[in-house]
Amino acid sequence: MLIKKNKYILLLAALIVSSVFGLESVQAEDKGRVFEMRTYFANEGKLKELNARFRDYTVELFKKHGMTNIGYWVPTDNKDNKLVYILAYSSKEAREKSWKGFLNDPDWKAAYKASIKDGRLVKKIENVFLKGTDFSAIK
Repeated sequence: MLIKKNKYILLLAALIVSSVFGLESVQAEDKGRVFEMRTYFANEGKLKELNARFRDYTVELFKKHGMTNIGYWVPTDNKDNKLVYILAYSSKEAREKSWKGFLNDPDWKAAYKASIKDGRLVKKIENVFLKGTDFSAIK
């Protein structure tokens, strides 16, 4: 169990470090940059399938449509079956364009349809828009 826990801690640390260093070059030129933190509440027994959909399809489709994947997490207690993730966009307008393209993408429509054949995966979605502070490592 300790090895598994350390593996996830190292993975999260790697994601954060790669995000900070990978986004550093964009920070100076991207004053309108906006982040979106999304929380998905999976239906009972559906979190595994939701994670699989993100792992196998959604993350790459987000990239395809110009979204920057910052990271994906589940709470340590996860009694509410949550998946939390953060995306970045160059602006709110870019966010709207990216989501429109994503939702109309035939690959997304097919992946979504296949993933809900045994019932809907998500019962509720919450999102919050964030802007980096002047002292944030990621802006």
